[in-house]
Amino acid sequence: MKILALSGSLRAASSNSGLLRAAAALAPRDMVFTFYDQQLAGLPYFSPDLDGEGATPPEKVAELRALLAGCDGVLISCPEYAHGVPGAFKNALDWIVSSGELGGKPTALLMASPSGAQRAQAALVPTLKVMEADLVFEASLRFARTHLGPDGQLLDAELAAVVKQALAALAAAITVRAREQEPDQAHA
Repeated sequence: MKILALSGSLRAASSNSGLLRAAAALAPRDMVFTFYDQQLAGLPYFSPDLDGEGATPPEKVAELRALLAGCDGVLISCPEYAHGVPGAFKNALDWIVSSGELGGKPTALLMASPSGAQRAQAALVPTLKVMEADLVFEASLRFARTHLGPDGQLLDAELAAVVKQALAALAAAITVRAREQEPDQAHA
């Protein structure tokens, strides 16, 4: 299972990126992670003029779309800024709205901030639903860098349990989607 891990933070030492890496360490062996975190800064501001019918999207946008198209599922960890989703992350999602790579894609959310990120989750969920992402798990976590050990492992057993639940839900949804997309073998 190919998982694209999207961090909504631009910080080099982002707790959200750290949480995604800790999740990868807890994941079953058949989950292979690609991390998309610092690349957010390289995306141009969304403009429909750059993405109209017949237009070639900017290179960094095409790369993000290819990563999304090539994965089986998406794991998002996003902080909360000013009671919402950080602008850079919303910008990345704006580039995906019309191209459709999230349509039907199993997606799990681990919204993480010291306050719990409930407002960011409340802002992000409707956006992902409009994009037709298959939201299979949603959690707002009270999370800080101090929850990670020196090797990036989760130190809090309760947080680790929530992450494992998210990964299990994601794996189950990916399996169901793969079965639904298999050609009907009975008529072959």
